[in-house]
Amino acid sequence: MKEILGRKMGMTEVFAQDGKMYAVTVIEVLPNVVTQVKTKEKDGYDALQVGIEEKKESKVNKAEKGHFAKAGVKAQKILRELKGDELNSYKVGDSLKADLFKAGDVVDVIGTSKGRGYAGVIKRWGHKIGPKGHGSGYHRGQGSFANNGRNNARVIPGKKMSGHHGNLSSTILNQLVIETNAEKNYILVRGSVPGAKRSLVIIRSAIKEQLGQAEKVSTLVDLSAAKGE
Repeated sequence: MKEILGRKMGMTEVFAQDGKMYAVTVIEVLPNVVTQVKTKEKDGYDALQVGIEEKKESKVNKAEKGHFAKAGVKAQKILRELKGDELNSYKVGDSLKADLFKAGDVVDVIGTSKGRGYAGVIKRWGHKIGPKGHGSGYHRGQGSFANNGRNNARVIPGKKMSGHHGNLSSTILNQLVIETNAEKNYILVRGSVPGAKRSLVIIRSAIKEQLGQAEKVSTLVDLSAAKGE
C-alpha cells in the first residue's frame, strides 16, 4: 500500500491503437516533501506527514517555522498525512514523486466532491417531479413523510430530505493509471475523479482491486497521439 498527494487539474483524452478514445484525468503531483515521520511507538500509528507547494516566508507563523526548521525543509503550504507499508522507508527531508506509481497500476482516488449548496430532493436525491398540469400545485416538494403509522411523532433517521448537497469526501475505486511523469509532475488516471479543478486528491493503492482490471497500457493507448500535448 502507498499513497501520494496531488491536485486535480482537469481532463483530456488519449487514443488507443485501435482508434478508440479514452477520457483521462490529469493530476498534478508536485514532490511530496516529508516533514515528519510518525511511528507506532511514539504516536500510536505509522504515517508520513508530507507537504506540497512552498509557503511565503511572510505567511509562516512562529510554530510553523519551528516545525519546518526541525525537519530541515522549506515551509510548505499544505500538509497531509499519508499511510502505507511501502512508505516506511522514507525519512524526513525525502520526497515522494509521481513515479511512486507506474503505468498499469490500479488505484483509488480520494477527493472532495463539488459543493452545490442547499438543494432540494429533486436535485439532491433524484426524486421524481410532481404533475405539472390539471391544477396541481405540488411540483418539487419532498413528498409525504408518512411511515405506515409507525413512529409518527418523529422523522425516521435516513429520510431523504432537502439539505446541504456535495462538499463531502468521495472515493472512486479501481482507476487505472495510464501514465506517470516525475519530470513534469503529473499522473494520468483513466476516467473521472471527485472534486473541482485544482482541488486536492489522494491517490492510493487499490484496496479492492478487481481481477483483470490492470490491462497492459502498451496495448491500451498510444500516448504519442494524446490530445492536448
